[in-house]
Amino acid sequence: VHGEFQVDLPLAMSVRKELPRIIYGTAWKKDRTAELVLNAVRAGFRAIDTACQPKHYQEQLVGEALKMLAEHHQIPREDIFIQTKFTPIGGQDPRSIPYDRHVPLAAQVRQSFAISQKNLHTDIIDSLLLHSPLTTHEATMEVWRAFESLHHEGKVRHLGVSNIYEIGRLRQLYADAHVKPAIVQNRFYEDSGFDVELRIFCREHQIAYQSFWTLTANPQLLAHPAVADVARRLQKTPAQIWLRFAQHLGITPLVGTTSLEHMRQDLELTQFVLQLDDVIAIAQLIGEVGMDDVRDGSAAAAEASDEPPALAWGGPLSAAKAM
Repeated sequence: VHGEFQVDLPLAMSVRKELPRIIYGTAWKKDRTAELVLNAVRAGFRAIDTACQPKHYQEQLVGEALKMLAEHHQIPREDIFIQTKFTPIGGQDPRSIPYDRHVPLAAQVRQSFAISQKNLHTDIIDSLLLHSPLTTHEATMEVWRAFESLHHEGKVRHLGVSNIYEIGRLRQLYADAHVKPAIVQNRFYEDSGFDVELRIFCREHQIAYQSFWTLTANPQLLAHPAVADVARRLQKTPAQIWLRFAQHLGITPLVGTTSLEHMRQDLELTQFVLQLDDVIAIAQLIGEVGMDDVRDGSAAAAEASDEPPALAWGGPLSAAKAM
């Protein structure tokens, strides 16, 4: 399903054209990781998220699944967007740190990345994320410089950062990075204010925003009449409406369902669009800013998109600038 690599918003310039619209996440899958990755890719997913963090991920089982897909299902690694992470010591189980904790940070990154290459049976990683910023900006930049070296060597296509909720930290990282972050991956939930300000920064700087806990952290919003009414009218599930809404905002959701039926439903998101009024009504639930500009910007946005006008809305996205 190569269409999973297309983006349906006017923000889709430069780096975003190569990034997926929906990603299958493999955290906490344990011994079922290979089975579930096989199911997800065979269902149609073409992007997989993992991490070199044995505490929560079985990266080597993701690699086993990728090998089986290539050998037995004619789905080569090149067709799949692979994203992994370097997890600092603070996020690792002390009993299973995959690298030498006593070497400098740059060496830790190198060791972790080499393990990921081996686990995933690939020389090139499509996206490498810093699993979380370190305790100081200086330490974060030391890791980022190691990331940039891997990028310059042609071993990583895109660099990004996860679990960064302070806009000041992202601004500082962006300012000091030679290779700018292409991806931010955060929880999308009320406790972070749905990252409204941070997502504006991402839009303005052509950074793709990925969300996790998109469904599990927001049960009250999935049950809200603004979502439930649209679901009934379109004969979709509230989860489908919420995920499609996230895509309308330019968000790439991670989903980690173990259900084949839910996998198929997640992959149906590109088969329907939300009306502009529905996008606005749902956006108000999370305090999305710039909604007054949506109607005025929708016509111009539609001209820049292959999607129907109801989808290619303007709003805060219309201010997106190339790096």
